[in-house]
Amino acid sequence: MIARYTRPDMAAIWADQNRFAIWLEIEILACEAQAQLGEIPQEAVDEIRAKASFDVERILEIEEVTKHDVIAFTTNVAEYVGPASRFIHLGMTSSDVLDTCLGVQLKQAGELLLADLIVLRDILARRAQEFKYTVCIGRTHGIHAEPTTFGLKLALWYEECKRSIDRLQRAIDVVAVGQISGAVGTFEHLSPKVEEYVCERLGLRPAPVSTQVIQRDRHAEFLSTLAIIGSFLEKIATEVRHLQRTEVREAEEYFSKGQKGSSAMPHKRNPIISERLCGLARLLRGNAMAAMENNALWHERDISHSSVERVICPDSTITLDYMLHLANGMMENLLVYPETMKKNLELTHGLPFSQSVLLALVRRDVTREDAYRMVQRNAMRTWETKIPLRTTLGEDAEITALLSTNELDAIFDDARMLKNVDAIFARIGLA
Repeated sequence: MIARYTRPDMAAIWADQNRFAIWLEIEILACEAQAQLGEIPQEAVDEIRAKASFDVERILEIEEVTKHDVIAFTTNVAEYVGPASRFIHLGMTSSDVLDTCLGVQLKQAGELLLADLIVLRDILARRAQEFKYTVCIGRTHGIHAEPTTFGLKLALWYEECKRSIDRLQRAIDVVAVGQISGAVGTFEHLSPKVEEYVCERLGLRPAPVSTQVIQRDRHAEFLSTLAIIGSFLEKIATEVRHLQRTEVREAEEYFSKGQKGSSAMPHKRNPIISERLCGLARLLRGNAMAAMENNALWHERDISHSSVERVICPDSTITLDYMLHLANGMMENLLVYPETMKKNLELTHGLPFSQSVLLALVRRDVTREDAYRMVQRNAMRTWETKIPLRTTLGEDAEITALLSTNELDAIFDDARMLKNVDAIFARIGLA
């Protein structure tokens, strides 16, 4: 369902054609390595390299009989190669091919996701600079707190995107390993040099130690990383969903010409992209949990992990690729309404400046408890009467005995809230 929305190169990584092509390269490279060690005639390897091929439909046809995918594959390859095919898969077990191939596929998929994340990072950097000084209300518990800037919201996401990039780079490194070590990982019928040769040419590292399989903590880490990235996109999407609410409307998803929001209500402009991102993030978390369940296998291996990975590895990488495509478009085209932000900032009639008043009183040698009582008294009056906090404070003799008119005016100056924005941007390299 999702694959049709995804870039063809990501979907192609998990297609049978790519999978079997990687299998074939692994088998041929293993033959080349053994020829260099004098264990296989070089002429046979030359013949294998020249003739080896496969047909996806034929492999699937053979598998209907054998009920074993690797045997079906090698049988089909032998049909192309002829007698020299007896040297293919020599000393190897199926997982040498399957797990090494999965390492290649996850590296390929991870690198595409990495490119998507870099695009998102650059979009967030550009838009953070665009709205660096655009003042809006900050919210805690969903309630107006103190002013911030919309650029700082974007800067926060930019910094987290950089961590996601670092995290994914590490995860790719962890999962980009292969093995050509035989039935239980002891190299009983192969030299470790074969594994080193194959992995080097595939851009992988040999697993330092394995059983019949590469250990699944690696895959769990990779899929958990995808889930964390998904939760990052969900964080952005959740904020956009709130900001697009009719009562807030400080920002909203781009609504294209001809787009419809509701089959019943022509006026609707719904945050469908951000809602979709929130939903898909749940799939990534579920798949990450399944990957963790795959880590504990019986003895040197069982295949309880295999059926799971045939679903979660393609699905998670394709899903996140799609999510990043959506998120990049959403943030590139996000509509931002500074005038509404200003209007919302004024909804509570100056209440967001209450802490600044409290601190000013504390600096006048008032105890924090007394200062809190004095400011809260006026703040509650503002809540109840909608009289601006600056006005109620100016009418409070206890306050005006401590703070002058000019001092109170300075406290309610928005510009004060921007004094450290440049410093924050400089910290994250956006100065």
